[in-house]
Amino acid sequence: MEKKRTTPEFITELQPNEIFVFGSNLRGMHGGGAAYIAYRKFGAVMGQGVGLQGQSYAIPTMQGGVETIRPYVDEFIQFARDHQDLTFLVTRIGCGIAGFTDSDISPLFEKAHSLDNIVLPPGW
Repeated sequence: MEKKRTTPEFITELQPNEIFVFGSNLRGMHGGGAAYIAYRKFGAVMGQGVGLQGQSYAIPTMQGGVETIRPYVDEFIQFARDHQDLTFLVTRIGCGIAGFTDSDISPLFEKAHSLDNIVLPPGW
């Protein structure tokens, strides 16, 4: 059985069809963590806290508990399902500045395991 690709800990460049998926806040203030990298390197737009922007995709993680993140993850998974021509490299969203753990966030991505174009962090 072929081992599924996982997201590297540090992403410094992307192929043309790859999208950097990062945790954001609803206001789109990309001032730290992966959001800052998305803004500086991959086309994230200051003031846009959700969805595709440049070569990045924002999932809000700073607005409350895990259940407030779930609808945005579900929306992302549907977006990836509808855009099979793109490969989405999911960072450990919510596990930095937002203060969640891998065990808090990874279950939200259960439906992503069936999609070949979503690459998840190790252990997710």
